[in-house]
Amino acid sequence: MPGLADDPSMTAGVAYLHNATDNSVADLFVRPVTETSRLFTGQRRGAFHDYLRSRLAAVPAVEVADQFLSAAIAPSKQLLSVAADEIRDREQFVLLDEQRVAYEVVLREVEAARQADSKSVVVIAGAPGSGKSVIALSLLGELARQGRAVIHATGSRSFTQTMRQVAGKGSTRVKNLFKYFNSFMDAERNGLDVLVLDEAHRIREKSVNRYTPKQLREAARPQIEELIDAARVPVFLLDEHQVVRPGELGTVADIEAHATTRGLPVRHINLNAQFRAGGSQTYLDWVHRLLDLTSEGTSEGGSPGWHDEPTFSVDVVESVEELEGRLRAFRDSGVTARMTAGFCWPWSNPTKDGRLVHDVQIGEWSRPWNLKSDRAVGGAPPSSLWATDPDGFDQVGCVYTAQGFEYAWNGVVLGPDLVWRGNRWVTRREFNKDPDFRSKTAVDDATFDRLVRHVYKVLLTRGLRGTLLYSMDQETQEMLRTRVNP
Repeated sequence: MPGLADDPSMTAGVAYLHNATDNSVADLFVRPVTETSRLFTGQRRGAFHDYLRSRLAAVPAVEVADQFLSAAIAPSKQLLSVAADEIRDREQFVLLDEQRVAYEVVLREVEAARQADSKSVVVIAGAPGSGKSVIALSLLGELARQGRAVIHATGSRSFTQTMRQVAGKGSTRVKNLFKYFNSFMDAERNGLDVLVLDEAHRIREKSVNRYTPKQLREAARPQIEELIDAARVPVFLLDEHQVVRPGELGTVADIEAHATTRGLPVRHINLNAQFRAGGSQTYLDWVHRLLDLTSEGTSEGGSPGWHDEPTFSVDVVESVEELEGRLRAFRDSGVTARMTAGFCWPWSNPTKDGRLVHDVQIGEWSRPWNLKSDRAVGGAPPSSLWATDPDGFDQVGCVYTAQGFEYAWNGVVLGPDLVWRGNRWVTRREFNKDPDFRSKTAVDDATFDRLVRHVYKVLLTRGLRGTLLYSMDQETQEMLRTRVNP
């Protein structure tokens, strides 16, 4: 809270362990006592009361409480200074020339909003690997250096947790700059200077969930409106072809429509034409045509063949065993490699004794999915770290864990929910195990078809050096062989 941050003497830290005795927590008393780290046990209840009396006013202060409750959600100047040092100078966040164009456009919009006391919306669209997250983190670091009230947000638990670990490493306070899209239901209008919305294709219809208090649930607005209202310059970074779940509304058209109803100007920046990093633009175009996600390809004409490039290669393997073996060889040579699959198997929790269930079964071969939870189990990393922790290799990743990440070599299992028949793709709901896709009432056949192809588009575009493909369906395998290095 800005008011408290300006006067350190206004705050203090205290822990009251009401069920503990001094002897049971003796090790904790070894730490030096400061005004921000006082500790009391149930044995010292009277001393705890005395401490509270020394810190709290003897008379009610309703106006101060109201000021505290209505304070804007904004990082303090001290936090912004730390964030700038943590983020701005890191090598992995250095912008390429093409990405700098979008970065500078946002900075100009922020300055214009400050000078004119105005508001605008920025939309940055780009394919996987085009640098959207690099732009987002570079903006966070630079705007923090300038002292702007800025926060980074996503709709992905895995992605947010990884950003906290990578960009906020060494600073718990910096980690607090990374939030979720549903964190702004009751945010002050324009309380932030900038809200950087990474992976904006994950925006949901509304922010409510089963834990949302009744009063907020009843007053819930569209999530896009909450995010636009939260900052002077909301910045949406997205890839429209990565909308993979029912209820995700993060498209350029959705954002522009909500901005227009408020009379707000929209700056739209397309990174696709400037793609240079991570993989191959030719490969991305090929994937779009292969899955019939672009007007350049039709189900009748199919996709033109892929031919390997010096910097990117594709291969169709004969079995899932070969797929895993080749990925393991890449891993053992010192480069990152992961296997992903369509959501065509149940996703079980670990057993009570900590063993992972081998849900993904193809013939005699089987492996577990990545973990659902944020806690490591049985040697497997937490869900949020599956793509970056070396121990994630031995689990199969699903779209919700892989989305937003990249690795050098990408292995993809096409499940029986997407097969090639004759001259077109056929999606089969009965083979898909994603709980969000079960109901035809919530997800009609046309939407199911589009979302499943989006899922495989996400899975097929995680590799930086190459992709290995395997379909469980023989006819689909034959089609892929005619399309890859024919």
